[in-house]
Amino acid sequence: MSEPEDKISPPQILAPAGNRAAFLAALAAGADAVYCGLKRFSARMEAKNFSIEELAALTALAHENGTQVFVTLNTLLKPGDLTATGQLLEMLERSVRPDAVIIQDLAVVPLVKQTGFSGQVHLSTLANASFSRALQVVGRSLGVNRVVLPRELNVDELRSLSAACPPGLDLEVFIHGALCYGVSGRCYWSSYLGGKSGLRGRCVQPCRRQYLQNNQTHRYFSCQDLSVDVLAKVLLTIPRVRTWKIEGRKKGPHYVYYTVSGYRMLRDHGGDAKMKKSALQLLAQALGRTGTHYFFLPQRPQNPVDISGQTGSGLLVGRIKGSGHNPYFIPRQELLPGDVLRIGYEDETGHTIKRITRSVPKAGRLHVVPASKKPIARGAPVFLTDRREKALAERIDGLEEKMARIPQVGHRDSSFRFRPPSGRSAKIKAAELTVYRRVPGSVPREPFGLWLSDRAVRQVSGKTGSRAWWWLPPVIWPENESEMITLVERAAGQGSRHFVLNQPWQIGLFKKQQDLDFWAGPFCNLANAAAIECVRSLGFAGAFVSPELGRDDYLQLPASSLLPLGIVVAGNWPLCISRSLAGEMKPERLFSSPRGEQAWVSKHGSDYWVYPGWQMDLEKHTRSLQNAGYKLLARLVEPVPKKVKLKKRPGLWNWDVALR
Repeated sequence: MSEPEDKISPPQILAPAGNRAAFLAALAAGADAVYCGLKRFSARMEAKNFSIEELAALTALAHENGTQVFVTLNTLLKPGDLTATGQLLEMLERSVRPDAVIIQDLAVVPLVKQTGFSGQVHLSTLANASFSRALQVVGRSLGVNRVVLPRELNVDELRSLSAACPPGLDLEVFIHGALCYGVSGRCYWSSYLGGKSGLRGRCVQPCRRQYLQNNQTHRYFSCQDLSVDVLAKVLLTIPRVRTWKIEGRKKGPHYVYYTVSGYRMLRDHGGDAKMKKSALQLLAQALGRTGTHYFFLPQRPQNPVDISGQTGSGLLVGRIKGSGHNPYFIPRQELLPGDVLRIGYEDETGHTIKRITRSVPKAGRLHVVPASKKPIARGAPVFLTDRREKALAERIDGLEEKMARIPQVGHRDSSFRFRPPSGRSAKIKAAELTVYRRVPGSVPREPFGLWLSDRAVRQVSGKTGSRAWWWLPPVIWPENESEMITLVERAAGQGSRHFVLNQPWQIGLFKKQQDLDFWAGPFCNLANAAAIECVRSLGFAGAFVSPELGRDDYLQLPASSLLPLGIVVAGNWPLCISRSLAGEMKPERLFSSPRGEQAWVSKHGSDYWVYPGWQMDLEKHTRSLQNAGYKLLARLVEPVPKKVKLKKRPGLWNWDVALR
């Protein structure tokens, strides 16, 4: 008999595992579920991740212990990835039988059906289902079992989403671990600067670097770690939050064991003062960054960026002393054999990793040999990033012995081939569309785009309004949802017919969809025929493709799409969109990286948009794009601050380098 929807039950604790030891540490700590990735299509490609054979044995061991296993297939899929993704799903079903897959790309929804995968489907936070009506669309139309909510939501917003959650759909929230500065699924920073996309699991974390503004150099975008800690008890009162998720698939077994153990105590014994104190001590020793409650308490939100503190991953255990040729440090606590230290930051001179081979007492002295000829800077921080205590090592070894007794499951390669959707794309006339942030002084006579706002809707109506293509924002928070519903109703009531939705779920904002023309916007991150077919089934008449693709992917996609396609060919595309800004960062003013890359921040609505100091520009390739079949070419016009002068740089993005 299934559990009543409104019954409050203890949420499961979901642990990360980027390698075998971390997976076993999660089991040793009593995690209810473990999430992990394969060698491909995982949003943490820098983790070691797992082969099918290894994951099959680990999953069998987990199931013996009553622990579920979720596999991440949560990357953006390019046109040529669909068959390989389907083959992985088929092999998972045959050999591993995980309890769920976590997905970002909507293409995985039809692939699950085509391959007969029998586990659940969980929608990643990268898919950005961030408001109440989004859950209605997801639950009604996609066959998804769980939504992983954005980290930026506060507890009141979580309650509102819980109340709106349809039957059969569960919610999952992050409770601990690293914070990205950009909203998940809305960060293109790493991709824009070098083709390594966060949506493909290859982010090089440019937000963690130092930047210069007004002669002040700081890590303006480097966030502290999320740590809900004692506030976890509040989550126990929200019935549809079924899972507490710990971030950290690049972390070691020590981190996994301590965080899982700490939150198990807070969940099960949070009312006991001694147990709560013990739990906080465990979390303090988990080797993460300094913790923040972030926006969890709406009456006391905490800015995740603190430029006065350390935001390096790991526990700060000292600072480098001595000359550049004879560096040493005095540890603030005892160091044990097997401990891993990181000295300095990756973007600083002398950065190195050191493994401890013998015990070093607290307040002792440890000399450090530089890893290169470059000296280690005096005062550089030393972080303890991993530890292998004897007790934990023995528990992991015991689980290894149990796993050795599990019969190995062989697997044969899959013969799956993706079956593209059949039919013909609708015939429409090719057009160009200039998209304005504000209503231009001289309104164009041809169709034009406008970002949806109260001011713009008041200024545009009648025949002019009928020519407007209204662009909805890339993120809608619960606090903005009612306003958005009112604005789309007013725009439609004034004769507007065309709407570009930058979350697929925004179609749920429209009570009446008849006679309206919906296009999926470029922030929907659509990059393959199966994902485009999925939004077509939701009621979209056209789709803009992801701006991250390279030439070959762009040129082959229209031939397989059953929707007319659009593409952004020029304009001010954001590096990322965030719900926060460091108090010391001045909006509308340039800041720069050590490499001379410039950018600025503008606030639109309740969010902060970070723009590069040069535009994307595929103008010289528009003929090729039109010949390939693109029907709508968009150019984004953003107001540039008076003190900002755009640089003349190639804005090809990934056109030549291809998306990695």
